[in-house]
Amino acid sequence: MSVNYAGILWNRQKRIYDIILLVFVVAYIGLYIGFTSIYNPELTAETMIIRATATLALLLLHIILSIGPLSRLNKRFLPLLYNRRHLGVTMFLVALVHGIFSILQFHSLGNKNPLISLLTSNGSYDSLVRFPFQVLGFFALIIFFLMAATSHDFWLKNLSPKVWKTLHMLVYVAYGMIIMHVMLGVVQLESSPFLYGGLMLGMMLIIGLHFASSVLSGRGLDLKSDGYYYACDLDDIQDDCAKVLTLNGENIAIFKYDGKLSAINNVCKHQNGPLGEGKVIDGCVTCPWHGYQYEPHNGTSPPPFTEKVSTYEIKLEGVRVFVNPAPKPEGTTIEPVTFES
Repeated sequence: MSVNYAGILWNRQKRIYDIILLVFVVAYIGLYIGFTSIYNPELTAETMIIRATATLALLLLHIILSIGPLSRLNKRFLPLLYNRRHLGVTMFLVALVHGIFSILQFHSLGNKNPLISLLTSNGSYDSLVRFPFQVLGFFALIIFFLMAATSHDFWLKNLSPKVWKTLHMLVYVAYGMIIMHVMLGVVQLESSPFLYGGLMLGMMLIIGLHFASSVLSGRGLDLKSDGYYYACDLDDIQDDCAKVLTLNGENIAIFKYDGKLSAINNVCKHQNGPLGEGKVIDGCVTCPWHGYQYEPHNGTSPPPFTEKVSTYEIKLEGVRVFVNPAPKPEGTTIEPVTFES
């Protein structure tokens, strides 16, 4: 968290993360090309690169879309969440290599501009089976480029958080385009059922993980007569961590710290990061994405920062924690509930 913009700072965790990612990318492409050279030696080097980068980019995209729900289901995946932007930029670069080699191989040998050829060589826009699947991949790549190019906080500030978040939520639109890109490509160019099977398995995994994390966040909530809902038992919350739940449309994080309980909105004002997946550090809730901090009893960032989130009233009956989902105005102070450690 900084008052001024700063370049990317590689701490020890990020270096290890990026080294592992780089080794994986290089090893995947090397092994793919190596095995293809043995079992399909008739393929050209360009075709091998196109297929290697295509499958790698698709795999990385599925990993990226799985990280969020996995982190909510199991906190062991949080280190992946903290560095997800690096994975996203890497995925875009791999997809870019795939796109460049595809355009060079299929659209650069004629007398048309390669991009014009890409958009017009297959005019079957009115056919589902013969639809120009390469166009779908091209526009998905544009979305990935915009996301990678605007990943720095400079763009978040100048585009506004709402516009920035909307832009980055287009990843799901791009994912749909990529699914159709691959499926139509298989129909028109391939005959192996394993490609369909792998793609369907990936889609089911993404949908299943998001559904499971959504169900988990709203599980076990019993309404009391005074407007409070049972959230969890005291021991269900680790020290300096939170219990996250969705209730009446409110995304709530209940934090346990220094013998106290406080509840704030789970959405960080910076990039809508999940505050409940962070920790209380030096007395402040610290967002796991970029370190933005909020005081747990009033949802206000310490000076000179001005961000604020909503707060919620909670009760403790024995070991049972209850929360009132009616949000207080952002920055409202609510006295923490204390308990015997």
